[in-house]
Amino acid sequence: MNQNISIIGVPMDLGQTRRGVDMGPSAIRYADVIERLERLHIHVEDLGDIQIERVVEEPTGKLRNLRAVTFAATRLFQVVDSVVGHGRFPLVLGGDHSIAIGTLAGVSKHYENLGVIWFDAHGDLNPVEQSPTGNIHGMPLAASLGIGHENLTNVGNYSPKIKPQNVVIIGARDLDPGERELIKEHSIKVYTMHEIDRLGMARVMEETIHYLKGRTDGVHLSLDLDALDPHDAPGVGTPVLGGVTYRESHLAMEMLAEANIITSAEFVEVNPILDEKNKTAKVAVALIGSLFGEKLL
Repeated sequence: MNQNISIIGVPMDLGQTRRGVDMGPSAIRYADVIERLERLHIHVEDLGDIQIERVVEEPTGKLRNLRAVTFAATRLFQVVDSVVGHGRFPLVLGGDHSIAIGTLAGVSKHYENLGVIWFDAHGDLNPVEQSPTGNIHGMPLAASLGIGHENLTNVGNYSPKIKPQNVVIIGARDLDPGERELIKEHSIKVYTMHEIDRLGMARVMEETIHYLKGRTDGVHLSLDLDALDPHDAPGVGTPVLGGVTYRESHLAMEMLAEANIITSAEFVEVNPILDEKNKTAKVAVALIGSLFGEKLL
């Protein structure tokens, strides 16, 4: 894996309605993410946080904060595009999951067949017209597939960013009706908690790695901390019981490190206001360590 990392913070909370997730990048930094990576002899540059435009705006149809989210996604696209263009690994810290629209726009530009591992309790595949909330953090994967409002699908002036056959969702346990329809229509590969319980995380990751290795020229990891069970990661905005355990999550990251297929990553939805003594940010940092090859012995 690329040993030159550029950290990009995105203090965004406009893709949903609960305040606090904009402090996620600071919480992850406070949990010593840079020091953790430097102990692995990785060269780290911290590019700071991108600017988030905060304006009062009326909903666009069912969409909340469309203008501000589009602005942030476009700015993030530009920064990630530059990082990848300079041969460095972009590590994006959120912020709510709507930021993935900008991350994927910046990364996918450099690959013919970018793969995506979506480690999340949710599908984030809501078509605009079927979204139960209008929150854009429930739409980034759909937008990256070219489905949704043109402001979101055309960030970076191209669409789609990824192909449905190059996506693997892991940890899903809360899908809206529109998301289920889209998954079936596009034959998107999904490992729900049922499959993880039944097969075990080791087999799920073996199958995921084998599936993506044969069809992609790079793989982006988008990890929402709500993929983990709320017992292990309480500081998230949309917790869902019965999630991936702390140890299963580490195993997944360790196996990705061994497979050496991850070319970019983002860790999102850490909300310090809802957390317990920065526990969730510390979990994020520990998982980042495992992703970059940290071992006990």
